Order: sequence, then structure tokens, then C-alpha cells
Amino acid sequence: MNAINYTHPALKVRSSDRRGRGVFTEMAMPAQMLVEVAPVIVMSARHRQLLEQTLLHDYIFEWGKSRTQCCVALGYVSLYNHSYQSNCEYEMHYAEQLILIRTVRPVKKGEELFINYNGVWDDDAKLWFDAH
Repeated sequence: MNAINYTHPALKVRSSDRRGRGVFTEMAMPAQMLVEVAPVIVMSARHRQLLEQTLLHDYIFEWGKSRTQCCVALGYVSLYNHSYQSNCEYEMHYAEQLILIRTVRPVKKGEELFINYNGVWDDDAKLWFDAH
């Protein structure tokens, strides 16, 4: 497998209001723009159980069709904050061990980029924490 990664040059990590750090864009972006392609480190179900007992629990993604594994995404992917009205979505490519981030609507210069932690950009199901 060839290693593939891409981070749009307009992305910057900055302090996010009430959320710690977040990913922001320094340019306006149209809907459906690819903003990041990040490789992941896949971990077994056993390792996932161990990680869920640590701070990394908040930064891992469920992985695989059975969703028993997990992964740590490299690049900025683990720093995107959650919003029920997200402006980005993520796609998991299991065979290539990649996560892609793409805008779902036009984004203004300076705007924070959000993903929906439920896995679908407009899914309003409750999360494991109180979402802003």
C-alpha cells in the first residue's frame, strides 16, 4: 500500500472557544472540498478496551465494519471538534487505512471546521458527553 496523506495548506490548529484546540481554515472553502487525507493506526478490539480507559478514548475512532476495532488518526483528524451542525464530514477507507475530511457546505475564512462524532454529518443522536 502506498502511503497517502494530504492536509490543505489553509488549515491551522488554534484555540477553540470552550473546546480546547480545533481546526480552522484561513480561506473560504466550497462545499465538497477535500481538506484532509490522514493515515490511521488500527488497533485490535483488545487494545481498544485498554484505550477506552485512558484520555485517548476521546480521540479514537471506531474502525472496521464490525466497529470492534479502533484507530488513531494522524494529521489533524483527531483535533476536529464535534458539532451537530457540522460543516465537514469524514469518510473511512478501511482497505487503505485512511480517513478523509471533506466540507459539506461552504465554509467562511476563519471558520472552525467541525465533524459530527456520530459519523454522519447531520446525525443529532446524543453522544457520550454533553455536546455544545
